Amino acid sequence: MSGTVQTELTTFDEFMQLPDPASGHLELHHGQVVIVPPRKQSHARIQHILFRILLPLTEGNGFVNTEFPFRVPSNEAWQADVGYVREERSGPLGRDIPDPYLVGSPDLVIEVLSPSNTMDEINDKVDLCMANGCSCFWIIDPKRKTVSVFDGDVTRQYRTPMAIPLPAPLVGEILVSQIFA
Repeated sequence: MSGTVQTELTTFDEFMQLPDPASGHLELHHGQVVIVPPRKQSHARIQHILFRILLPLTEGNGFVNTEFPFRVPSNEAWQADVGYVREERSGPLGRDIPDPYLVGSPDLVIEVLSPSNTMDEINDKVDLCMANGCSCFWIIDPKRKTVSVFDGDVTRQYRTPMAIPLPAPLVGEILVSQIFA
């Protein structure tokens, strides 16, 4: 479970000056510095599967990566398990990027549930992302082998053998069975 490192409110600039922890990574949630423990192998495997599926579908349309760092106005700095941002927001690859964090949330945010996640924490991240540029948010539940998709005001749940349509400008779909292969 994520744990708060300090109790005082921290600005994004102060957060950027903090050293990296020995294990895991730091995030800034509502001005509170939170240490996120290292991911487990099963979690990383699902992230890798999603990255491999999405990479060829995103080429020429933007940038996809795991542990995708982003920040939103106020004192927020998070990482998406998998994030995709359209090219017009990320710019061409290889250019110098002055900010190490995407400003605003990725267009597509994918979170893989861990046993330590709370519903309050996940709902908070969905709300934050959807209010700051995210058009589609997926929650991967490895225990139930389901994918919950928040697309605007609509939420749908997908199971095997269903296919999840990709949000525009991406084209195509991902089979739920591919994610849990």
